[in-house]
Amino acid sequence: MKFSPLFWPIQLKGNTLYILDETKLPQKLTYIKARNYLQACRAIKEMKTRAVGQVLLVMYTFLLSKRQKKDLSQVAAAINATRPTLSFKFLTDMVLGWEKSGAPLEKSILGFLEMLKAKRIEQAKETAGLLSDGDVILTHCNISGLLPLIAQIAKEQGKTVSFYATETRPYLQGSRLTAWELMRAGFEVTIITDNMVAYLLSLGKVTKIIVGADHLTLNGDIANKIGTYQIAVVAKYFKIPFFVICPPPSRLKTGQEIQIEIRPDDELKIYQGVRLAPKEVKAYYPAFDVTPACLITKHIHLGV
Repeated sequence: MKFSPLFWPIQLKGNTLYILDETKLPQKLTYIKARNYLQACRAIKEMKTRAVGQVLLVMYTFLLSKRQKKDLSQVAAAINATRPTLSFKFLTDMVLGWEKSGAPLEKSILGFLEMLKAKRIEQAKETAGLLSDGDVILTHCNISGLLPLIAQIAKEQGKTVSFYATETRPYLQGSRLTAWELMRAGFEVTIITDNMVAYLLSLGKVTKIIVGADHLTLNGDIANKIGTYQIAVVAKYFKIPFFVICPPPSRLKTGQEIQIEIRPDDELKIYQGVRLAPKEVKAYYPAFDVTPACLITKHIHLGV
């Protein structure tokens, strides 16, 4: 089974964390180094890694910090302050609980990561089982290496599938990451802009939609990259199945309780050092939106 570099984008070697710099793809596959928890937290804030990469980085950061004899409560506080929508408190509380119980922390963390890898593969297998030969799948943003794996498993089942990927503004995770990893794995993918979705669906060019989620609430609402909600609404109108690959549910009851991260104005106005808009213009960039459970055909749970 072959994995995309985005499937497991963090490694810990000795006292150094190697973080796949997703902001440099597809031009360059390069890793940045973090040697302490503050550098790791900065990589999360700057979106050098995201989605499952953040989860891996949190766990490996605790592992590194334990080896460096750092105060893990202080490490947890720094991690919890990085990004609000994908809450890391579930992970940090779990690690602090292991530490308090006297369980061997390194063994617990490495065991959790092995379980996470196995569960992600299970998610890919479950999703591939929902596909039919000839399916054309629309996706939004990037699901950290799962789409190439899903397509690979589907191919082994005798199914041919192809993809449309939204650019996913303003960081272009769809065109930079999703398109790159699908092409790298040998699967057909076509890029569209975010505002083409309704027209594309009206032409009957899409048979299923698969997105990820950064947050799942107890009632089935999800938060995902901004733009997901409008895709779900249009999918409902055209009666196209809308599948969500989910993390475990949080303790929040509904999506209305999710804190939506507002990114800096310049992330809309500047891209890779090039100014795209007048310096003085206002910008509004909620990084996520909430899709209600009633618009979701099926949740594909991680089950950790």
